[in-house]
Amino acid sequence: MKRTLLAALAAATLLGACADMSETQRRTGTGAGVGALAGAVLSSATGGSAGTGAVIGAGIGALGTYIWSRHMDEQKKAMEQATQGSGVTVTQTADNQLQLNIPSDISFDTGSAAIKADLRPILDQFATSLRNNPRAEVRIVGHTDSSGSDAVNRPLSEDRAASTRDYLAARGVAFERIQIEGRGASQPVASNDTAAGRARNRRVEIFVGERAS
Repeated sequence: MKRTLLAALAAATLLGACADMSETQRRTGTGAGVGALAGAVLSSATGGSAGTGAVIGAGIGALGTYIWSRHMDEQKKAMEQATQGSGVTVTQTADNQLQLNIPSDISFDTGSAAIKADLRPILDQFATSLRNNPRAEVRIVGHTDSSGSDAVNRPLSEDRAASTRDYLAARGVAFERIQIEGRGASQPVASNDTAAGRARNRRVEIFVGERAS
């Protein structure tokens, strides 16, 4: 217990030191402090050294930190304007990533990985915003509803993510900046028992994150 309290005090010291840092440094320091506290508690609870756990946790916290910079804020505003009335939602996630949730009715026809015309101007604007923020990382995740087998749905969801990546790369976004994933029907956001729910589950999500330097 004493070791845990000492490590928690160290983590609190890290957090307190953030007061005199820049915004980027502050966010990184906060992540390190939270990670240190979590590492200390876990290590102490399992019989290890709370101090060692705090050091490891601090590293994990710092590595996992995204910042919400001026570039990210400008990118969010630009995408909100570009997607207004389209059905695409633009949000800031809890870990400071920009998320675009793109429904199937404007992105892909059923069973197809070809980008529909309605999505192209949105991706054009998105590519411009990414070129203006070259430090940002991009992750594109494809999803399907539960119709059909996983043997069909998972490759289709990955093909849709790949089509989106290729479209952005063709408009000047470095190919290596973009990661893709296809998750098939494994992560529904609505019930697959209704047509409306299945439509919500057929989607592409794009995440943009800027690492602390």
